[in-house]
Amino acid sequence: MSTFQAPKGTYDLTPPRSATFLAVREAISAPLRDSGYGYIETPGFENVELFARGVGESTDIVTKEMYTLTTKGGDQLALRPEGTASVLRAALEANLHKAGNLPVKLWYSGSYYRYERPQAGRYRHFSQVGAEAIGTEDPALDAELIILADQAYRALGLRQFRILLNSLGDKECRPVYREALQTFLRDLDLDEETRRRIEINPLRVLDDKRADVQKQLTDAPKLRDYLCDACKAYHEEVRALITAAGVAFEDDEKLVRGLDYYTRTTFEFVHDGLGSQSAVGGGGRYDGLSEMIGGPELPSVGWALGVDRTVLALEAEGVELDLPAVTSVYAVPLGEEARRVLFGVVTELRRAGIAADFAFGGRGLKGAMKSANRSGARYTLVAGERDLAEGVVQLKDMESGEQTAVPLTEAAAELAKRLG
Repeated sequence: MSTFQAPKGTYDLTPPRSATFLAVREAISAPLRDSGYGYIETPGFENVELFARGVGESTDIVTKEMYTLTTKGGDQLALRPEGTASVLRAALEANLHKAGNLPVKLWYSGSYYRYERPQAGRYRHFSQVGAEAIGTEDPALDAELIILADQAYRALGLRQFRILLNSLGDKECRPVYREALQTFLRDLDLDEETRRRIEINPLRVLDDKRADVQKQLTDAPKLRDYLCDACKAYHEEVRALITAAGVAFEDDEKLVRGLDYYTRTTFEFVHDGLGSQSAVGGGGRYDGLSEMIGGPELPSVGWALGVDRTVLALEAEGVELDLPAVTSVYAVPLGEEARRVLFGVVTELRRAGIAADFAFGGRGLKGAMKSANRSGARYTLVAGERDLAEGVVQLKDMESGEQTAVPLTEAAAELAKRLG
């Protein structure tokens, strides 16, 4: 009988590689936690309508990529394809916006699901860390989030990423541009599905990656030429604040992102070492999303960074993270009495905050020392009957090979001192 495998387009995270993913999540969330963002967690599935309304019915995510299911009670649910709509729904449901302290600043981490053609850097199950600042319209907030993402990536050691920046205008100026763009696009040689997209959300056509489409878009009207004065001023302030913080970016007037809810500021983090799937994360302002899903007017901004893509970017740059040792001390008992005594020492070490492991299974010295080597422990504690009779344990430095007898009662204190 064959063993089960992970579903197509998904992956399992197992040690030691999983430690890198944990370190990436930690590095991305650390600047957020230091900047007033509180942790939020939402269900892995939501009502289909939340994403249809919020993400947009014309998007590939909703039309082609959502995993949907019908419950026994007849409810239509979808595995979450992205995080923003869920986080905003949860914030509204909990009335966080009424607590009197705007913006509501939240960060999250979790798995998301899209039915896509699996390839390197694009999976049907993927992991993200995201941040949302809900309820305030302020260019400094947009700048803050971009700067925090840049800070997180630099803390990880990434250098070869780029930040692309654009403004999509607002409900005042975007309709004028939308009409001009539709008029231009209707005269092009496009397939039926793309023509349907022109009528629903023409900005998405600009995001089409096919060369024959891009060739026809050379003379498309530019959104920047249609921005109202308020949007121009807002965008210039975002640019000025990012520049003053020493964060480099590139203006990209074709950047629209794949979700319908974005307004004004939109941005993307790309890494050229990842081939065609170069985006490692992105986000933008979504001032109308709250109203789209039945809430009050709550101008907001946020981003999501792909943990999988970030790990691939680190590998592309050859960056090796300085991961803490899983085990600092490995105890090897020889005999039943030593098992009881050293197990007590290991428990004491763990309570003192020292990462310690134990040679389970009653193996001999040779096999247990091989396990100690594989664990990466800096020190091993070895004790047999003779050692216990003398009231000592053998403390071996696995780097130098030096071994010394230490009084049993002082073993924990000696290791704590050596390990700092």
